[in-house]
Amino acid sequence: MSDWAKIDDSEFQEFAKKVHDAVQAKVMIESIERSLDLVARYALKEVKQRTPVDTGTGRRGWDVTEPHYTGSTFVFDIYNNTEYISFVENGHRQVVGRYVPAIGKRLKKPWVEGAFMWKSTEADLRANMDKIIEPETEKALNQIFGGD
Repeated sequence: MSDWAKIDDSEFQEFAKKVHDAVQAKVMIESIERSLDLVARYALKEVKQRTPVDTGTGRRGWDVTEPHYTGSTFVFDIYNNTEYISFVENGHRQVVGRYVPAIGKRLKKPWVEGAFMWKSTEADLRANMDKIIEPETEKALNQIFGGD
């Protein structure tokens, strides 16, 4: 009674084995890590370019960690340990009338606007992330599924 329909699933089994092997080899994870490395380097370049320069210490202070996979999340950190960089980013108060010998003048405004170099880089990154990640992801999917 079971002879009335035979299904040849050899192609499906071959496909399943290929996908299983790719998962075991962590092809997608490695691809995403490579893509995130590109994203991290792009973000680092952009934030450095947007950082105002006086002595160059703030600009040189930017650095990025290697992208890595933790549980179900891919992570990289961009940071700047320069003591004053948060004031350059977000702005700061100052005492009106105080004499500053370095500039040879008295301060006139109570608030100095921030440069928002990281916030603008983050917005730019969100807008362009697909363009950066897509080629590497397509390459990995083609490798897994046997595309061109």
